[in-house]
Amino acid sequence: MPTSAIIAFVVIALLLAVGCFFLGRYLGIKNEKDKTALTIGNAESKARSIVDEAVKKAEASKRESLLEIKEESIKAKNEIDREIKERRAEVQRDERRIQQKESNIDKKADAIEKREAGLAAREESLNKLKDELSKLNEQRVQELEKISGLTSEQAKEYLLKIVEEEVKHETAVMVKELETKAKEEADKKAKDYVVSAIQRCAADHVSESTISVVQLPGDEMKGRIIGREGRNIRTLETMTGVDLIIDDTPEAVVLSSFDPIRREVARIALEKLIVDGRIHPARIEEAVEKAQKEVETMIKEEGEAATLEVGVHGIHPELVRLLGKMKFRTSYGQNALKHSIEVSLLSGLLASELGLDVRLAKRAGLLHDIGKAVDHEMEGSHVQLGAELCRKYKENATVINAVESHHGDVEATSLIACIVQAADTISAARPGARRETLETYTTRLKNLEDIANNFKGVDKSFAIQAGREIRVMVVPEQVSDAEMILMARDISKTIEDQMEYPGQIKVNVIRESRVIDYAK
Repeated sequence: MPTSAIIAFVVIALLLAVGCFFLGRYLGIKNEKDKTALTIGNAESKARSIVDEAVKKAEASKRESLLEIKEESIKAKNEIDREIKERRAEVQRDERRIQQKESNIDKKADAIEKREAGLAAREESLNKLKDELSKLNEQRVQELEKISGLTSEQAKEYLLKIVEEEVKHETAVMVKELETKAKEEADKKAKDYVVSAIQRCAADHVSESTISVVQLPGDEMKGRIIGREGRNIRTLETMTGVDLIIDDTPEAVVLSSFDPIRREVARIALEKLIVDGRIHPARIEEAVEKAQKEVETMIKEEGEAATLEVGVHGIHPELVRLLGKMKFRTSYGQNALKHSIEVSLLSGLLASELGLDVRLAKRAGLLHDIGKAVDHEMEGSHVQLGAELCRKYKENATVINAVESHHGDVEATSLIACIVQAADTISAARPGARRETLETYTTRLKNLEDIANNFKGVDKSFAIQAGREIRVMVVPEQVSDAEMILMARDISKTIEDQMEYPGQIKVNVIRESRVIDYAK
């Protein structure tokens, strides 16, 4: 038993004894004093006996606990001894393994040293053989030079020339075969896709200009439009930024401006004033404000109509408004909004033929020229501005790349971007799509012929079919049939690098040999 339990037992016994003592005393006061003394004596004797028993029990329990502690310490010592023996045995085993590995390593090191010595001897013998071979090679070259009568450099140049001609011929033949095979497999499908798309997309011919004509009910209206001392016409020109041309043309006024939106505002305002009949500066300002609101509404409606026509939804309202502004923008006489709608439809048709996402292709085609709506207001090309607008209004990454790459400014990263490039080219290059000035047209033809004439062996060249084909006549003695293929490719690459043109240009290289004799 623990010592604390023994002490507690003794304390309890003492408390019991004291309690009995006071109880006896209390009872003895009531009854008899003699009984009290007798009870106290008995209580004291009992208390002493209880204390003695408690002491004996405490000593016994102490001895028992000492014995238990001694046994536990012996067991713990035995366990520790056993673990020490096991660990010593493990350490001895590890030492034996390490000694064995060290002996193996020593053996391997000896073998490696022997091998290195053998390799060094072989290397020496190989170096001797190399020296002998180099001497023999020099002797052989000297003998060959004596026999052929050529130096090594001359022979090398001769061989390189022969090899170069052979490789050039083989390359030309291989290029021709590959081109023929590729054309057989790809041209037919490409033509089918493009022709099918063009046939399924109908578009108007170019008809836009920089002037608008407003019909008048009579020539007397011209004086009212001019006003007293020209105040009406000055107010109208100042408010709209458009030049009014009033000449001898019967019953007509010409509005001239390079900004089509301003010209449209002026046309609507002037028509309202003519119908109303009250023409004075205050009325002109009111009519111009109403016309501006009408044009803004028209721009929004045109943008929404364009998205509905091509079936593209979810475009940001600001982009839709910019699409509507493109109705009043032209490029080479081609209406920008109609061009975008046409490119969108063509992109969708081509995407459906190739099994791609038709909606995404239409979206990219519709927004590819969105920068043209703001390029006269902000700095930068319409490609850069369009890409920035698409990023600003959280457009798809494929659409942004198609906008950036449709003129080759950046590399196309998807088939949809390539489709938009093709659709843009088809829309711009089709007959009647764009107007081109005579000066630009003749310059382009001249540049084509100059590029071809700069190549060695070209006799003369002719740009035909409005610059869509160039025929190059070569000198037969200077250009072989194999070299013609490479020349056509080089001319095509040079045209691609140095010129800008819609569609594609066919390079036709012609080599002709004629022999003439006379019978006498």
